[in-house]
Amino acid sequence: MTGTLPDRPMQKVGAGQVRVLIRASGVNPADTKRRAGWVGVGMMDDLIIPHADGAGIIDAIGDGVTHLKKGDRVWLRNAQGGYGEAGRAFGTAAEQIVLPAKQVFALPDALTFAQGACLGIPALTAYDAVYGDGPVKGQRVLIQGVAGAVGHFAAQFALAGGAQVIGTVSSQTKADHAQAIGVHSIIDRHQGDVAEKILSATDGAGVDRLIEVDFGGNLDVTKQVLAPHAVIASYSSTRVPEPLLPYYIFAILGATLHFVQGFLLKPDILKAAVGCIRQMAEQGHLQVAVAQQFALEDIVLAHQMVESGQAIGNVVVALDTK
Repeated sequence: MTGTLPDRPMQKVGAGQVRVLIRASGVNPADTKRRAGWVGVGMMDDLIIPHADGAGIIDAIGDGVTHLKKGDRVWLRNAQGGYGEAGRAFGTAAEQIVLPAKQVFALPDALTFAQGACLGIPALTAYDAVYGDGPVKGQRVLIQGVAGAVGHFAAQFALAGGAQVIGTVSSQTKADHAQAIGVHSIIDRHQGDVAEKILSATDGAGVDRLIEVDFGGNLDVTKQVLAPHAVIASYSSTRVPEPLLPYYIFAILGATLHFVQGFLLKPDILKAAVGCIRQMAEQGHLQVAVAQQFALEDIVLAHQMVESGQAIGNVVVALDTK
């Protein structure tokens, strides 16, 4: 399925901005949900260029930008804004974009442009979910949907931080995907009592941190597996957007519910996440799974693949991935 690609004039660069020639544009569930007007977060302009994440080469620098230069390979985040800050109509599904320099980061040499386009939403969300409430060394960390884009990064960050990592999956293929990065215990949520298996993996102690892809949909399991003072770091609740909160079950345990918003990170978390991504990539310890790449004219197919939920890894619209 292809479409006509219109031409637009090159955007001018203002103070504090950079212009990036896009080589790859990441497609995330947040992009398809925004397009569909999910929970009131829609597209308000007549002309929209979608996608929040991307990677490319800087070709122009605005006044006051000192940490980046023309020719730098970079990855970028939150191109369309929103979620607590001003929104923008033009995202990364185009040959070029102008953004505030604070949203653009050096791309490690070890990563391709396609891999760099997968860092914005998935990796930053994962980092906040793992470390937003402190270190995880020695903790038991459960990642629901560990083979997903966020879950795959979260598992690697938690393992690097010295945690025991338990992950749930929905197929053997996804189990193999998680096993390849060293997840300690992998549980198929379609086989047997999931809560019982999680408790068994923790010798009955429960989990100290739960990274949740679907808070409302998985709430029955969550109630059974939390250790005292556990943290639930939830970044989505798609199946049940307005869940009934079992207040006293959580209160008795002194649990913390952390709503993770990858578009709206605290400055210290963002800085630490970017540093962690860079270090792990440079050391060869960061696996970035690209499920499939589509040409720009096939962007509809890319969105359909993301909406299907079948992709194991990140979906990318590639303009040039060398």
